Amino acid sequence: MTDRIEKSIELNAPIEKVWHALTDHTAFGEWFRVRLDGPFVVGEETTGEMTYPGHEGTKWTSVTERMESPTLFSFRWPHGEDTDLSTSPSTLVEFRLEPTANGTRLTIVESGFETLPEDRRMEALRGNEGGWEIQAGNIKAYVEA
Repeated sequence: MTDRIEKSIELNAPIEKVWHALTDHTAFGEWFRVRLDGPFVVGEETTGEMTYPGHEGTKWTSVTERMESPTLFSFRWPHGEDTDLSTSPSTLVEFRLEPTANGTRLTIVESGFETLPEDRRMEALRGNEGGWEIQAGNIKAYVEA
């Protein structure tokens, strides 16, 4: 049983552009397909609604953990029907950026699946594995446009 998902993608865009796409709530919403109610602020909750086809209206809740410009952005989000992070099991999502000769290497890591109830753990891991594959393609298209 693995406790983490890790995806790495090469982006033909400067690190500052990728940082903006990740940390500006409006830009993030465009490629991630979520309408956020406000900005990401360390230690604070960000709420909104998914706009991703098939998931429209699903509530978004996250708490921003770290913003270390321009190399690390992370947040924690709940899994399950309860979107209250104080009572719901959650995972940590990290976006790590490194400059490369042609742009930026973005590594997405989601960890903490062992905190989820056993009967939902594998489903969450498999679903998010596929989801991050899609989202990596979405941010690539967004920053390379």
